[in-house]
Parts: sequence; C-alpha cells; structure tokens
Amino acid sequence: MESEQRLKRKRIYRPYSRAQFLSRRSLILCLSFFVFLMFLSSERFPIRTVSFHPVVSVPSLSILSKNSLQDSFHAKLRFPLSVEDRVLFPDHLLLLVSDKIDEAEKLDCVYHKVLNHKDVVRQRVLSVDEFDGLRSVVRCPLPPWNYSAAAGLMWRGHGVDYSLSLRSNRTVHSWDRLVYEAAFDGKTAVVFAKGLNLRPHKESDPNRFMCQFGLKNSDEEDEGFVVMTEAIVAAQEVVRCSLPSSIRNNPDLAQGIRVTVVLASRNDVEHVRMPSAVRFRNSRSYDRRRNRMRQKENIAVPSVAKLYNSKSYQTKRNDGKFELCACTMLWNQAPALREWIMYHTWLGVERWFIYDNNSDDGIQDVIEELDFQDYNVSRHTWPWIKTQEAGFSHCALRARNECKWVGFFDVDEFYYFPRHHRRGLPGQNLLRSLVANYSSSRTIAEIRTACHSFGPSGLSSPPFQGVTVGYTCRLQSPERHKSIVRPDLLNETLLNVVHHFQLKKGFRYLNVPESSIIINHYKYQVWETFRAKFFRRVATYVVDWQENQNQGSKDRAPGLGTEAIEPPNWRKQFCEVWDTGLRDFVLANLADPATGSLPWEKSLL
Repeated sequence: MESEQRLKRKRIYRPYSRAQFLSRRSLILCLSFFVFLMFLSSERFPIRTVSFHPVVSVPSLSILSKNSLQDSFHAKLRFPLSVEDRVLFPDHLLLLVSDKIDEAEKLDCVYHKVLNHKDVVRQRVLSVDEFDGLRSVVRCPLPPWNYSAAAGLMWRGHGVDYSLSLRSNRTVHSWDRLVYEAAFDGKTAVVFAKGLNLRPHKESDPNRFMCQFGLKNSDEEDEGFVVMTEAIVAAQEVVRCSLPSSIRNNPDLAQGIRVTVVLASRNDVEHVRMPSAVRFRNSRSYDRRRNRMRQKENIAVPSVAKLYNSKSYQTKRNDGKFELCACTMLWNQAPALREWIMYHTWLGVERWFIYDNNSDDGIQDVIEELDFQDYNVSRHTWPWIKTQEAGFSHCALRARNECKWVGFFDVDEFYYFPRHHRRGLPGQNLLRSLVANYSSSRTIAEIRTACHSFGPSGLSSPPFQGVTVGYTCRLQSPERHKSIVRPDLLNETLLNVVHHFQLKKGFRYLNVPESSIIINHYKYQVWETFRAKFFRRVATYVVDWQENQNQGSKDRAPGLGTEAIEPPNWRKQFCEVWDTGLRDFVLANLADPATGSLPWEKSLL
C-alpha cells in the first residue's frame, strides 16, 4: 500500500518539479539577458547601430575616457576595409575600396616606410565617394618622401597594426597606363584605357588589341579562370570587344569581373587571330605553360576596371524615353549649377547626367537640393582626371536607353533663341521642341549650334543674378560649336571631339542658323572665377593653362600666359560687341514680376 502511494506521488509531482526547474532556469536566463542589455545601454556602453568598417588592434589602456571607451567598443565590431586597388595620380593617391564608407571624417590614410614597415605615418583622407554601385573611392594625399604609396585605411584615434595591409594586395598602379572603366553594351564590352597612345581624333586598328576577362588582378601570377576576346573597334581611350558567351548569356552572374586590354603580339595579329573566345584553365600543367607563353607574347595593361550590370543600361521602350537630356563633366563648378540647370530645364531638358571629376566644393549638396526640387539630376563619380572624351562616351552609353537626344555642353554655356525673343514668342520648352522635330528623321542624328564667347564685361566681381544677366559683352565672331545627338545613332567607336560625336553611316549633322539659336559661352568671366581654371582642366586633349603648349589655341585665353596672375585691365578684355539679348530674354521670361528675382536666386534669400 505504501509503495502504491509513493508511486502515485512520483507520477503527480515529477512533471511539476521538472516544469518548476525549467521555469526557474528560464527566469534566470531572461533576467541575466535583461541585466546585460541594461549594462550595454548605460552611458558607458551605449547601444548604437554600427556599420562595418576597418578594424585595427586596440591598444591596452589602463584609464579610458567615456569617448575613448565608446570608440574602442565600436572599433571591435568593425571589419577591415578591403583596399582592392590603388592608383597614383600627380596630385593624390586614389584607393578603390570594396565597401560603402559612411564615416569618412573619421578615417585616416596610413603609409609605411619603404624599408621599415613598422614606421608609419597617418594623414586625413581628402574625400570619399560612392563608386559604380558596389565600391567606394577614397582620395588620399600623396605619400611622404621615402614612404610607400601602398597605403591602408585606419580609424582615427586608434593604434596601427599594419600587418593586415601588408598581407593584402599592395599593388600601386600608375595613372599613365591603366584600364580604368568598363561597361556592358549589348553583346560587347566597352573598355576605357589610358596610355594606349591611340590617335586623338581618328579610329585605330582594332587588330592590335584583345580584351581579357578574369576573376583576379591582371598582375597576379595565378589568374585563375581567364577569357580573351577580340577587339572590334578602337578609338581614343575606348576599346570595344565582344563579350565571352558565358558572360553574354548570364550578365547577372558576371558582376565584378575584372577587364583589361591586351596588346596583341605580332604573331597573334598576323597569323592566329582567334575566331571566338578562347579559354585558359590553370588546372593542368600544360594549360598553365600555354597561358604563361601567351602572357609573354601579349602584354596586358594593368586594370582596375570591373563589369557591373547596372540598371542604368537596362532597355527601355522608345516611347518611354525622355525627349531631351543633358550631360556634362565638371570640376569645382558647384556655384554655376543652379542657374545652368534651372534655365535649361525651362527650355525643356528633362534629365541631367553630371560627371563629377573630383570636385571638392560641395557639389553633392547642390545636386541633392536640385534633385529634391524634381530637376531629375544625378551625379556620377568620375575620378579619372583629364578624360572628358572618355567620360562623354561613357555617358552616351548610360543615357542611350533613357534619352532620345542628349546635349553635351558645359556649365558656362547657355542656349539662346534670338528670333523668338525678337518676335516676343513664348520661350518655354523651345530646345525640346527643336530636337523633337528631328526625332523621327532618317538622316539627322546631330544638331550643332555655334558659340559666342563672352568676356568679363567690365565687372570685377561675380554677377549676383547669374552669368546670363551679368555678362553682356563678347567677341564678334563665334568660336566652335556644341552638339545635341541621338545616342542610339552614334558610331560604335563612340569617338568624340570637342563635344561632337562620330555618327553611324548614313546619318549627318544639322547646323542651325545663328539667327534661330546660338550658345552664349561665358568663357572669360571675372578674374576671381576664371582663375580657378588654372589648376586643372577636364578635357583629355586640351592642355592645362600652366603648361607651355599650344598658346595660340582657342582653348587658351589670348595673351594670358602660364601663370595665374591677373593680366592688366582683364575686366575690359574680350569685349568687341555689346550683346544683351539673353539677359533681356531671361528677365522677360523668368524674373518674378513683383521682386525681379530669378529662380536660381531664391536659395540665397
């Protein structure tokens, strides 16, 4: 009897005891986790959302301030930034990083001494930008004398452990010879290369080149899987090659494929040109030896270019395209953007592509403000100095599936319709209406407009209402032309000279009479503004002001010389004809009737 009651008690109380034990253990775990969260959320360990950034070894500290402790805590949660490539320019060092960087102001460039890797110096980064959707560009100062350009990145205020950087890729590319960009274009890849010494304004022999697609750096001994294809055309800094079938059939799987240009050997050019893509695998000794033999025969240009299947290149229906877009490349011209974009938007430009060539004057803030106001402006980071023609070729590819027409002109150039103004006709959307008349043409693929060059017009400070109102005196004869083109009708070389593209066979350009349309080119402004051009110019084949070359060229200011010293009586130079046409046109159409202010002035109120 007693044994039966004991068994009954066991059956009744055993589950309860187990549940009670589990309940107590769960309660203890919950309380412990809660205390841990409270501890982290205290002032000493605030909980914050952190992004993954480079990590360095944190030195042991006996006494930590509140800020130092917080920084140390966050540093432990950051992974190292991967510096994929380095490019040495004349005035800075560019790092390509395979991460997005959100706190550039806390980042330092770190250089080690050539003969002593433990001896390092740190300098603040110059700037950081997003690049090609998946990478960032970090601009660093030039390395100090006797220090390596194989720089790394470290968080400010932390100790330096350079061993990680030394184990990673330390190659530094020279800007003189480099493949720097690549883009998909249908069944081909368009590759942009510096140092090929192609003729500036003519097509070159494509048989001299091939394209190499690989998963690793071109300067690594074991390149893994490599594919080579023939070049189809070559001109200026552009080489177009057929895509390997594996990439052509699966472009989404080819994200991040590195591309370079190979200078074909004489034997390859004359005897064994490849009829299709050739693949090399290093898995067998025979293939490895054959690959090395071809590498000796063919010279691959160092490359930082990768293929990305960007949404910008996706096909759009023709009836869904913008009628008129505009593309420009600039450097430190943020103050000029508002007037240029607002005025030409009123004339009918619907989409803007701004290629920023290393500006440091707050241009991103201006573009974000304009885009917020529905001006449809996008900024494209273009870190490659003096590559305007290549940038325009790149922009033509990017805009082709979005735009029927694209205007290539500078931020100091403004379209003006003198006939409409004289007759008192409405001016809004005039430029878009002009190009729309030829959108269905079977022969016209480019509209050219002559330019009048304006001078300082007697001013000694920038005009507060903008260049269109302030500068009213110009040279008598027009200089050059600028173009609006149909990007789908450009020659496959994408060759362009001074904003003019070579067209497909069977198409031609149209010169618009000056009485109907003209461009006011505010080329020679007040000295304060004009002096900024001395530091660098974006055009590839136009020398900088400081270089003693082509001093008689129209690209230079007559009699200016090579130094940024204001010539005598600068404000009265380049003044042969007083021309107030565009000023009156702007004031009549765009000035506020009550205040007289112009749209681009409103942000200054």
